[in-house]
Amino acid sequence: MRRMLIDCLRYWVSEYHVNGFRFDLASILGRATDGTPMDNPPLLEELSADPVLQHTKLIAEAWDASGLYQVGAFPAGGRWSEWNDKYRDTVRRFIKGDPGVTKDLGARIAGSEDLYPDRGPCASINFVTCHDGFTLNDLVSYNQKHNLANGEENRDGTSANHSWNCGVEGPTKDPAIQRLRMRQMRNAMAILMISRGVPMLLMGDEVGRSQLGNNNPYCQDEAWNWLDWGLASQNAGFRR
Repeated sequence: MRRMLIDCLRYWVSEYHVNGFRFDLASILGRATDGTPMDNPPLLEELSADPVLQHTKLIAEAWDASGLYQVGAFPAGGRWSEWNDKYRDTVRRFIKGDPGVTKDLGARIAGSEDLYPDRGPCASINFVTCHDGFTLNDLVSYNQKHNLANGEENRDGTSANHSWNCGVEGPTKDPAIQRLRMRQMRNAMAILMISRGVPMLLMGDEVGRSQLGNNNPYCQDEAWNWLDWGLASQNAGFRR
């Protein structure tokens, strides 16, 4: 299996000129056959040292579904960058006005040196939103997830969103709330862009895309879950 995985990555790099890979729940790749986390996982070490992949970006979601959490400590000799969820949560909490996060925000903006003292800020993939969770628009429009359409009685998707609806849950025609939401979105985007590290944007955030409060719409092939290119002109002011 290890050989097949590496051969696939090599093929994509050499034949399709793919220049980077992001590994979902990557910490599971560092577990032994009995599930024990390894200090020097052979697969990760081999990926890091492979000559064909030497100029390829390797990005880890540095946790897994069984509770292993390795943000700031992903193995394999510092070759990998990591999704920095501490950055995500800190920025979200600061923007919504939670107390006591200003000092931590400073650390995140400065490159999360507490997490990456040796690798430097480029090891930190900074983000406020991603495909898992609320869009940026929904982050400032909903206090709660609205996932009933997924058929799991709203049990799926995280409930720890660190979001604030600015006074009304969901869409509103109140111009004051609309302006506040736009300002909050700009605040998040500005912090992301001035932070040391690698900024990551969720597709559609730059045009104000919404998923109507659904933070786990993987199963939804519906118009509200597609990218509406008309939003680019509708929300052109957001990008100015």
